[in-house]
Amino acid sequence: MEVCIDLVESAVNAESGGASRVELCSNLAEGGTTPSLGLLRIVKRKVNIPVYVMIRPRGGDFAYSEDEFDVMREDIIVLKESGADGFVFGILTQAGSIDRERNNELLELAKPLPVTFHRAFDMVRDPFQALDTLASMGFSRVLTSGLDSTALEGLPLIKQLVIHAKGRITIVPGGGITERNLERIVQGSGAVEFHCSARSSRESIMSYRNTHVSMGASYGPPEFSTKIADSERIEALLAIAKTAWSEIP
Repeated sequence: MEVCIDLVESAVNAESGGASRVELCSNLAEGGTTPSLGLLRIVKRKVNIPVYVMIRPRGGDFAYSEDEFDVMREDIIVLKESGADGFVFGILTQAGSIDRERNNELLELAKPLPVTFHRAFDMVRDPFQALDTLASMGFSRVLTSGLDSTALEGLPLIKQLVIHAKGRITIVPGGGITERNLERIVQGSGAVEFHCSARSSRESIMSYRNTHVSMGASYGPPEFSTKIADSERIEALLAIAKTAWSEIP
């Protein structure tokens, strides 16, 4: 079980709830971007489970400029030096295929750490060809919602990808996984791992609140509420998954 987080407290809660590892990001509202060096260092002090670090210079698509690619390279170098246990990234061509050259360059910088190809996979033109490419390149895992909005909606394709992978690379369902749908996703896909945020909202500690000002875009999260990984939800999800796995013939 991998939990995506963007706060130190969420990392601690993920570990106490039983998560196998965390995916460390910033800006989960945009699907996750590269976290700060300070965030990684403090998380590494607080938890013992592996911390995989997102390398994504911005939200939006996964075709990057030369400047953005330079940033990704530098981020891998400094975050690796600061204790990252693995990385999560993905670069596509403008035509919607895996950018083999650029991904290979990042894989070389990340060695010997394991690397997950993130949900850029859900934007590819041909998922089976893309999966073969990633397996041949040496990626450890692929995070996917089955090229759909959620893992539940993409379940038929996720099952096909698990079969097609033939153990060469691990398929990790992710996207909208909750206590209500996890059993169906696990049993219906045959996947042996899953990815979720398992967050709950917590009210701000601010007593004075200027409700006329927002620090982000109008579609952003509420100003006086924080989403934090919930250890009780993580425990519940893990229990559901273990039961579901035990019932697979």
